[in-house]
Amino acid sequence: MRVERIGLRLQLRKRQAEAGDIVRLLRRRRAKALTHPYLARALARSESGLACASARTGQEGRDPWGSLDHRTRRLIVHTSPTKRSNDFIATSSRSIHLYGPQPGRQTKPVVLVEDNGPIHTSKRSLAALSARAHWLTVEWLPKYAPELNDIEPVWRDLKAHHLAHQTFTDADALDRAIHNAVFQSQPRANDHSVGQITNLSLD
Repeated sequence: MRVERIGLRLQLRKRQAEAGDIVRLLRRRRAKALTHPYLARALARSESGLACASARTGQEGRDPWGSLDHRTRRLIVHTSPTKRSNDFIATSSRSIHLYGPQPGRQTKPVVLVEDNGPIHTSKRSLAALSARAHWLTVEWLPKYAPELNDIEPVWRDLKAHHLAHQTFTDADALDRAIHNAVFQSQPRANDHSVGQITNLSLD
């Protein structure tokens, strides 16, 4: 029942964003991207003695954080080497700054759709969000309900079609690949419904 109520409220937020009354930002941190992703499947003759080294041994990674403007489809991606409250605060601040109050600019209320993970609900994270409460509202998603977040298909496409079946020499190469994948995954520039894409690395 709670999921249904939240789903109805999110539908209302969608209509408000499409009418231009608010900015609806969809936020999501994906699982860490690795320089040597796990091997999902492989084909080999039974007598070949195929062996694979552990995918997570001694390798580097990046945590991608993303924000998607529901109406303009503007995708903002940050990467960080860790997944701590400080990273959440930094990436949120940089994303939200693009839509927050600025001298000489009309500001619309911003609704941030955020999952209910412990990094996002820590004391430091909540304090950072509360400091912007005069123009920022957070819609907290229930746990284990990713289907309510419309950014999920964007992340799935990014991972499945632009980062899969590759290895990277180091974390910097992986970082560049993530940002390039974000650019490639967007509709072409002649589609005027798509806004600017912003990539930021937080090292």
